[in-house]
Amino acid sequence: MDIPELEKMARQIRRDIVEMTHAAGSGHPGGSLSATDFVAALYFSKLRHDPKDICWAGRDRVVFSKGHVAPVLYSALARSGYFPPEDLTDLRKLKSHLQGHPCTCTPGVEVGTGSLGQGLSVVVGMALAAKLDGLDTLFYCINGDGELQEGQIWEALMAAGHYKLDNVCTFVDYNNLQIDGWVEDVMGVAPLADKLRSFRWHVIEIDGHDMGQILDALAQFPRDDGKPTAIVGTTIKGKGVSFMENEAGWHGRAPNDEEYEQAMRELADPEE
Repeated sequence: MDIPELEKMARQIRRDIVEMTHAAGSGHPGGSLSATDFVAALYFSKLRHDPKDICWAGRDRVVFSKGHVAPVLYSALARSGYFPPEDLTDLRKLKSHLQGHPCTCTPGVEVGTGSLGQGLSVVVGMALAAKLDGLDTLFYCINGDGELQEGQIWEALMAAGHYKLDNVCTFVDYNNLQIDGWVEDVMGVAPLADKLRSFRWHVIEIDGHDMGQILDALAQFPRDDGKPTAIVGTTIKGKGVSFMENEAGWHGRAPNDEEYEQAMRELADPEE
């Protein structure tokens, strides 16, 4: 997809997120909406994957370490063709394959996640194994900025740099908010880019809602200099829905009927 097509897809994914969380009466729309643009670019422009062959050995791997943003992942998978988009409104329902956090029962989900801080370690292990096996598989991890307060993240960052895993790319969804408020008030992670570089990572800082910048950053991966890549995207929690933007309360809250109607009006495609 080109940039206008990717922006159109991101708008559709945002509508799906609102639709899903409203139908479920629960979920995490804020962080899902902030990660939407990167996820759209990844799944519909960069990623090597085949929804018709989910076990294809040549596929790239994606791990959502911030697993509570499952709605954005499920929408991307459905819109890619892993399962019908009609399934999306089954989010968090009993016996549904779309649980509140990613589970391998969902086609296209590589690793079950939910407990924060663990996903990058899994990616490092898989990427190291691929290197040892001589495979050209690429590995992507979606991290949150609040999640970077977890110590295990920094062990994984150190390991990736030490073992020269230039087949690893992490996207840090830097929306500045977590469940308890502003990240810098809870436990600051800045200066993040400097810290990542000191751990031997190649760091790219972008506007995480600018599709052109996202594509340019993804084009710089993979590398052949032994450095893993970190894309630090400055984003807005709740992006696209006015009353959700920069509000920590939308971590774990779904829109009611009135809020749903307003959000869907704001996210309507102007071409439709």
